[in-house]
Amino acid sequence: MSYPYTPPQGQQGGYPTPYNTPYPPPPNPGYVTPNAPGYGPPPSYGPPSGYPQPQSGHYPPGTYGPPPYGGPLPIGPIINQPGMGPGGPGVPPSGWMNLPQGIPNCPPGLEYLTMIDQLLVHQKAEILEVLTGFETKNKFTVKNSLGQKVYYAVEDSDCLTRNCCGPLRPFDMRILDNFKNEVIHLNRPLACDSCCFPCCLQSMEVSSPPGTPVGTVEQEWSIFSPSFAIKNASGDTVLRIEGPFCTMSICGDVEFKIMSSDGNVQVGKISKQWSGLIREMFTDSDYFGITFPMDLDVRMKAVMLGACFLIDAMFFEKAKGVEENATLL
Repeated sequence: MSYPYTPPQGQQGGYPTPYNTPYPPPPNPGYVTPNAPGYGPPPSYGPPSGYPQPQSGHYPPGTYGPPPYGGPLPIGPIINQPGMGPGGPGVPPSGWMNLPQGIPNCPPGLEYLTMIDQLLVHQKAEILEVLTGFETKNKFTVKNSLGQKVYYAVEDSDCLTRNCCGPLRPFDMRILDNFKNEVIHLNRPLACDSCCFPCCLQSMEVSSPPGTPVGTVEQEWSIFSPSFAIKNASGDTVLRIEGPFCTMSICGDVEFKIMSSDGNVQVGKISKQWSGLIREMFTDSDYFGITFPMDLDVRMKAVMLGACFLIDAMFFEKAKGVEENATLL
């Protein structure tokens, strides 16, 4: 027996819509279903007018991958990124050490020293000085243990003083950073260099920034071996330097020990490094290495750099002059 089908109220005759089938019902005419499989995007979708559409695998300059509409990246340029330079991994393109940021209570320009426990000081060989013996202004490059430049030092003295007073000459030393800003200023006054005059010995005043003293290097009276006191801006002795009995460099390094204030513990050293027979014989361009504790105050690290220049002027500028006089005799 069959029963006639009576459609619900308000529905036309026929069978009900099969919504229980695995296929969705077709869209109504004139309407595009968005985001449904098998149906295209709405007509308004796509990059706005004025933006080029990059090809697959090729994007306009200043873009990375497919950002929305191929627009520029929302980041600024990266400056001195480590590993991008020709000097190797970790060396900036210019060969200079990156400036650490956010160091509190640090004189401007000394931020480099907060991350350093060793400095290499290389004196530039002057061709005019080698050929004529005419004393020129000394120039130095200060590097870290990775070979990155930290500072550039230039002597400031006049021609008459350099060639008449020799290694005893007074001078100023300007130490510059990567941006040619003077960050450390050294001043060496005219003084004696003999144990016969204990009241007028060598010294070096260190300022950072220029005009603000941070410490001094003062020679102490001694008969056999050189000795120096490293003092802070208040005049308190923080460290001491003890040199060897013989300061001549004969196929080896000459070491000046950096001692604690009481002289009992060695905390570092200043080494005059052997730079080769030809360079040692015909030039006075020397190589130095300075080691000190990593946690040493940056102001005292700057004073240790000044001590290196004072030691070079006192003992290794003079050594060349003695050799030349012996040759002439």
